[in-house]
Amino acid sequence: MRNKIYEGILFSASASFWWGVLGVFYFKYVSFAGPVELVIHRTIWTSFVLIITTSIFSKWKIFFKILSNKKKTFLLFMSGFLIYANWSIWIYAVVTNRLVDASFGYYIFPILSVLFGIIFFKEKINRKRTISIGLVIVAIIYLLINLKSIPWIGLTVAVSWSTYNLVRKKANVESDIGLFIESLFVVPVVLFLFYLIVQKGLNDFTFTNPKVMFLLFLAGPMTVIPLYLYVRSIKLAGLGPSGMVFFITPTCQFLLGIFYYQEEFNINKLIGFILIWIAVIIYLRDLKEKKKNA
Repeated sequence: MRNKIYEGILFSASASFWWGVLGVFYFKYVSFAGPVELVIHRTIWTSFVLIITTSIFSKWKIFFKILSNKKKTFLLFMSGFLIYANWSIWIYAVVTNRLVDASFGYYIFPILSVLFGIIFFKEKINRKRTISIGLVIVAIIYLLINLKSIPWIGLTVAVSWSTYNLVRKKANVESDIGLFIESLFVVPVVLFLFYLIVQKGLNDFTFTNPKVMFLLFLAGPMTVIPLYLYVRSIKLAGLGPSGMVFFITPTCQFLLGIFYYQEEFNINKLIGFILIWIAVIIYLRDLKEKKKNA
């Protein structure tokens, strides 16, 4: 049992490192295509890769069973556009050197999810989680006052991802098949957007440039591989330990933004992040205690 937990934590760490480092380097490298076209190709090629994996793992029965359920299909329709919004804002943050702002969103999203759980699922809240939520609210208000602007990238990342997880929890379907159906709902929209880009001659993806075609195709595997690693980690170690390890992702993004890409980081942002880090530490301690008592 213990070996399975350690193996699950390893899978979770691999997925988190992929999202926090490899994903950043990849989307930075292909940023020449622009955020709009990058999201288009991420959606299209994620769908393509998931068609292959659904066939390999013989999951078409699960796929059609979910589609036969109107409630789940509608929820996945909603979550499809939520994940598209999340991808769009995150890629925009990477391309425009706003990784630190994006990491802010991924730090606060688990705590925001706790708040959503209280509101929508009537989950019980203890003192530590109340403090965590309070600190996040204080940090956001502090940044609003002292930066004299809304930290919209971080907030959009956090709200879209938390709402996405909320809807997916209600849908209660397998992660890969759920993402497959979600992407299929969004594909017609992105194909129309790509048509408009091609009409204006703004596309980088062309059949005359195989190298660029291949690079943009990699957006699919770059999305699906860490997902499978994370899903595997949850099956082996459980949601609690996997969720704790997830904080590797925003930490890597934060460190890359500050030290590698030399993004702007002033004293007010530092104070805001310190409040968030305290909230995260309290949240993680609560998760650890909850795991021990389970």
